[in-house]
Parts: sequence; C-alpha cells; structure tokens
Amino acid sequence: MKVEAGMCGDPAKFRRRLLGWYDMHRRDLPWRTNGDPYRVWLSEIMLQQTRVTAVIAHYHEFLRRFPTVERLAAAREASVLAAWSGLGYYRRARMLHAAAKVVVRVHGGKFPASEKQLRELPGVGRYTAAAIASIAFDEPVAVVDGNVKRVLRRVTGKRLAGEELWVTANHLLDAKRPGDFNQAMMELGAVVCTPRAPACLTCPVLELCATQGELAATTKPAPQKQREIHYSLHCRDREIFLVQRSSDASLMPGMWELPELPGMKRTASPSFTLRHSITVTDYKVHVWHAAAPSRCGGKWIPVGRLKQVALTGLARKILRKAAIL
Repeated sequence: MKVEAGMCGDPAKFRRRLLGWYDMHRRDLPWRTNGDPYRVWLSEIMLQQTRVTAVIAHYHEFLRRFPTVERLAAAREASVLAAWSGLGYYRRARMLHAAAKVVVRVHGGKFPASEKQLRELPGVGRYTAAAIASIAFDEPVAVVDGNVKRVLRRVTGKRLAGEELWVTANHLLDAKRPGDFNQAMMELGAVVCTPRAPACLTCPVLELCATQGELAATTKPAPQKQREIHYSLHCRDREIFLVQRSSDASLMPGMWELPELPGMKRTASPSFTLRHSITVTDYKVHVWHAAAPSRCGGKWIPVGRLKQVALTGLARKILRKAAIL
C-alpha cells in the first residue's frame, strides 16, 4: 500500500515540530523515567482503555507488589487481580500474568526485543508490541492507538482505517527516535488533539494539518443506557459479606462483589446512592445496609483483608464510599 504524496504535507517538518514540542512539553509520567521493558509493558497494558490519571496510582502500587517480571510470574492469580482491582477489563490482568510466566519460562526473564517476537506473548497485540519495541528497544515501528488514529485522520483530512492508518503512521515515523516519536503522537492526541474541542492554536503541527479542527461526524455516538441496581452492604464484627462471580462468567470471572438485591421495592430509602458507568451503560447504584438473599451464597471477609481481595471496581467504589476501604 502506497502513501499519497500530499498526505501529511512535509513528513520531515512534521517530525521536527512534533518532537521539539514533545521535548519541551511532555508530561512527567512514571513509566517515562527509563526504558525498562517490564515497566513499559506494564504501563501499556494498564493504559489500554483507561485514562492516565486512573493508571498512575495503580502503576506505583502494582510495581510495589511485583517489582520484577519474575515476582509477577511467581504470584498467585488472585494476588494479581487484587492489585489490578479498580482498573477494570480484568482479562488484561490475567493475560499480563500469563505473559510474565512466558517471559520467565521461555525467555529467561528477558523480554523479546522485536515487535514480531513480542506479539507472541499472551495479551500483546500489534499496538502493544510496537510500543514496547520502539520505546524499550528503539525498533523503528509506529504505533496506532485511539489518540494516534485521531491525529492521523485530522492531519491528513482523510477517514483512514485499517492498514491505511499503520502505513501512514510508519510513513511519518522518525526512525532515529521511534520511541519518543510514538509517545509524542499519543501525547498530542491526549492533551492537544482531543476528541472534543481540540486545542488547535497550541498544536505544534497546526500549519501541516489538513483539517485544523474536527472532521465532520458521520455517525452519532451510541446513547447511554440507564439502569438502576441495588446491592447489600452487610457488615458484622469488622467483616463484610461478599459473593464471588463464577469462573466462567463473561465479565470479571472470579472477582468478588457485594450481593445484588434484585426486585428491590421503593418502600424505604437506601443507605446511599452512587453512579457507575460501564461502556454504554450508566448505572444508578443503590446500596442498602441489609442482609443478602439467603440463596446467594458468599463469604464473610475481614475488613483487614480487603486490599488483598480481587474486588470488582464497583465493589471497591461502594466500600470506599462507605468508608470501609
């Protein structure tokens, strides 16, 4: 696939402008302190579908518990899930754990140094492999994530899709500084070329951008679904009653949560209410100081052990709201 001659105007100028801006304005993020592949890999997995501000605290805590890939590989899955709790999309944590075992068992604790080899690890796709290879090992391969996709489409003025995006990203890539260039592209999309109201006047590549703003939308975003759910918060002698999701559940298998109270009648007011959003559903969550239904099973968990338990994000949010966690 060829890249059109006029696409992105002057690639060399684009690289100079972008990297100059990145060198002066990049955010001080903990995974940028060195190119350790373990830390780069961990941050990239955590950042998938999760905001930077939500990741930072979890990143530090995860490294405190599992400072090396060997420690992570040797840990129990329940401990890994507990450390991941609150980040959501728990399949990422399971794949992270599985990949750590492969790195230790097959590669002697050393991460593969090429994009091709990295893609053989569990949970490592094309984007993640390219990010690790370029940032940790200086391999000249471009990345395409949601931020980069948006930048490329606006800069070119074209609704690029699929392989076109990767070809265009590689066409622009600075082969001498591939890791910095990839991070600069993602940074530009995160803080300047944002989904709504991009800050075009502060953009370092404004004069090279075909749209200098937003491409006209062709589809409307999916409307948020509204749901109300009720949960039991049952406490006794510094213990909380929790239930565990089945190991074959489609969402968050094996995670612990508060028992749901189905069919709750509005005969009284809940202890408290909070909001919780998952993808396109906005939940109004009512929490009751009440016993769980007898048929739900479950287990009493000491409050002092909750930080070691693999809680769902909603359970953690409820327990924090109740000043238990």
